[in-house]
Amino acid sequence: MPEVEIKIGGRGFEVSCQAGEEHYLHSAAKMLDDEAQVLAAQIGRLPEARMLLMAGLMLADKTAGVEDRLTEMTAQLEELQAENERLRNQPAPEPQRVEVPVMPQGVTEALAEVAARAEALAGQVDDKLRQE
Repeated sequence: MPEVEIKIGGRGFEVSCQAGEEHYLHSAAKMLDDEAQVLAAQIGRLPEARMLLMAGLMLADKTAGVEDRLTEMTAQLEELQAENERLRNQPAPEPQRVEVPVMPQGVTEALAEVAARAEALAGQVDDKLRQE
């Protein structure tokens, strides 16, 4: 087991850990040291046991808050998953009927004939205007 030296509240400690877990130990020690530094700044020098106890309690309080928030978020996630499942299992909505009006047969021919007459009249008017 590797021996790792950590510093908490300005004091050094030799701690053993599993091989390969040194990084986790240093991270945890830094969190504890950060809390100990806050205590030292607020209260001043404390006996080692009291400093570690207080710093540990402060971290436990933060952890409890994170766990509460995680529990809330897990409950929200479960509600969303249940709603998602309900919506997936819901039958598909009935298709809407869309009606497209159809022009009666012959209207197209009649409109084409009117357009042709209008063009012919426009041509006649144009010819008369050129003659004048």
